[in-house]
Amino acid sequence: MAPRVTTRVGKPLDALRFDTSGPPQIMDVVADHLRRLGAHADPSGPWDTASGRVVLSGSGFTPVLARALWAAPDSGLVDEATVQAATGVMAVHGRRDGTPRGLAVDWLATVTGVLTVQGLLATLLGQVRGGTADRVTTRADLAGLLTVSQYLAAADVEEEEATELSPGGPPFTSEDGVLFELETLDPGAWATFWRALEAPGDAIRAGWRPFQFRYATACAPFPQALHATTRAHGFDGIRRAAALAGADVCRLRTLKERAAEHDGADPWKLTPLAAGDPRDGGSPTPDRPLAGLTVLEAGRRIQAPLTAHLLGLLGAEVIRIEPPGGDPLRGMPPACSGISARWLALNRGKQAVEIDIKDPADRLRLRDLASRADVFLHNWAPGKAAQLGLESADLSRANPALVYAYTGGWADRVDDPPMGTDFMVQARTGVGEAVRPHGEAPAPSLMTLLDVLGGLQGTEAVLAGLLMRERTGRGVRVDSSLLGAADTLTAPALRRAAEGGDPRQPEGFRRPLPTADGWVAPSDDGAAAAADHDLTGLTTDDALNLLRAHGLTAARVTTDLADLRDDPRFPGSIGRDAHGAPTVPEPWSFA
Repeated sequence: MAPRVTTRVGKPLDALRFDTSGPPQIMDVVADHLRRLGAHADPSGPWDTASGRVVLSGSGFTPVLARALWAAPDSGLVDEATVQAATGVMAVHGRRDGTPRGLAVDWLATVTGVLTVQGLLATLLGQVRGGTADRVTTRADLAGLLTVSQYLAAADVEEEEATELSPGGPPFTSEDGVLFELETLDPGAWATFWRALEAPGDAIRAGWRPFQFRYATACAPFPQALHATTRAHGFDGIRRAAALAGADVCRLRTLKERAAEHDGADPWKLTPLAAGDPRDGGSPTPDRPLAGLTVLEAGRRIQAPLTAHLLGLLGAEVIRIEPPGGDPLRGMPPACSGISARWLALNRGKQAVEIDIKDPADRLRLRDLASRADVFLHNWAPGKAAQLGLESADLSRANPALVYAYTGGWADRVDDPPMGTDFMVQARTGVGEAVRPHGEAPAPSLMTLLDVLGGLQGTEAVLAGLLMRERTGRGVRVDSSLLGAADTLTAPALRRAAEGGDPRQPEGFRRPLPTADGWVAPSDDGAAAAADHDLTGLTTDDALNLLRAHGLTAARVTTDLADLRDDPRFPGSIGRDAHGAPTVPEPWSFA
């Protein structure tokens, strides 16, 4: 058993060391995050393109072995491109355009790297609490299913979508050629903005619902008259209209602009709080290293609820704070047994307590719950926790051992930031340029990349905070952000830009190839050779056989996420919960 308290620890992995080998797209993320958490690298072994391996050891811990794989053996999924194709990532990202498209960033490798670090931290945390687990496995294909789980939930139920799934969406273009994103959560602000630009009234009314639901559907087929309206106005006038309406607009920044201002900060921040002994809530099990811990979550939308969801999968009891009447997103279509399938994808298995945080008596109830929790997690708007008297300093007085976690937008790291939502952060940080190769206009993905990765890094930060608490005997505040997620996702492109190179991928990168009845995606190393073959007259099966005959690897592109249930590449992976909603497998295995 590892020592419970080590007073000299400054970071959660101080006095530990690691060595890695495997696919650099995954293992570079793992190594970078382990270093930032305090571990020191031993010389790495030879790169193995098939799988990754990490050994983390030292300071009285039993060495932990982590393995990171692309996919299950014999699945034919061998790299980022083929796993994006099979798991539905290409289908969701391509909804805006009407055809599957690959993300030009290593999305699933990045997610798998973060999940691998989560597994290592959770295993060490289990050990320090008396557990015996010493190995963890992650897979990029399971990571892919996790990242599309909300879209899968909506695709594999009988009730119809809340709005049409058709091509279309931001960004908009001004008369002077500026590409920009628009954000507001208020229908009144939406209408006021467009009226100031003299958009047609019917287009304003018809555009709100697809714009509002674009987070859920990954597309926004609003009237083309709205695009025509912005093309008739200069960007300065558009900014004035937004300010008048209370909406936000953000010009799409380039990767070179982001590289020039990048401060190199960690994707999360851990701050020691008061000294205090954690409560004895029970013992971990080999596959549930957080068993016996309690997480109190006051989250909305995606980022914080996903953080808490993953902590629950690791064994924590999650108590969700909801407003009187319950979370309004419980009713978002499509529903299973009267509950939103999308909501269930992030919140199944959580307990719910209704609390009106505007009411002083209810805030006392929340403080009482926090006094008995191990983690308090929220993603309220900046300044709201302080206004309510629910900041880390407030709650740690009653519970010095608390890990106080905030998942926000900008982490106070950029000047004059717009609203801290997924698509605005994508626009501000160059993600819109990174996800599309040369030959395509920059456009933030309407797949919620940063909400998902931000939620994953929130889980990583909480696990690091819990481990640091166990090693130091002090409570910890942990802060993570969408900005940190953007920097993690674009790190290779930002390095290329900072070194004076071209940060974007070449034209046609990860472009699926059409067949007579579908699409195939070649592996990255065989894409150029595969593009020489005309597959349009062949069935998908015949196209795959033709490419294999020429020594090339490719994967069938999943275009209907409901097909994942019976996809032989994921046998038995997609299940059903008690409401009948689809479930995806856990992204780690501790066996």
